[in-house]
Amino acid sequence: MAEKTNPGTILIKEGTLLPESVCFESEPCTKGWRPIKNLDGYELDQRISKAGWTFFSMVGKVKATGLGFGGEKALRRAMKRVIANLDSKKFNCLEITQVRERHFLGLTCMSVSAYPRQIQRAPWAKDFAEWDRAKLAPVCTQP
Repeated sequence: MAEKTNPGTILIKEGTLLPESVCFESEPCTKGWRPIKNLDGYELDQRISKAGWTFFSMVGKVKATGLGFGGEKALRRAMKRVIANLDSKKFNCLEITQVRERHFLGLTCMSVSAYPRQIQRAPWAKDFAEWDRAKLAPVCTQP
């Protein structure tokens, strides 16, 4: 997971509605979420905008910290906390902005900061019907 969670990495929730013309490579990472390979937020925004959809962020930064014996375990815990916070806000993407590793008394402490993002057809932020349908449609990905 460590190589998949660098600043600039975009994670997309499985089942997110996407325009048919927007496909990308991804692989499972954290339960229900997949990192997008070889695309940053700007490039993904360009592809989504070209299809007439929107990719935006309206909420402030989400931060979480995880502790563990080893960086991988601590990072996994921090990511789970970021995603749990994000799920409560009903956004379908997140963009990692900072990953910070510290050590204390033999424990690794990983801090992760991310911005919640939303991909949707309608330009209105409160298109809740779109968000509910997103749970049913598969993400267009290439293995």
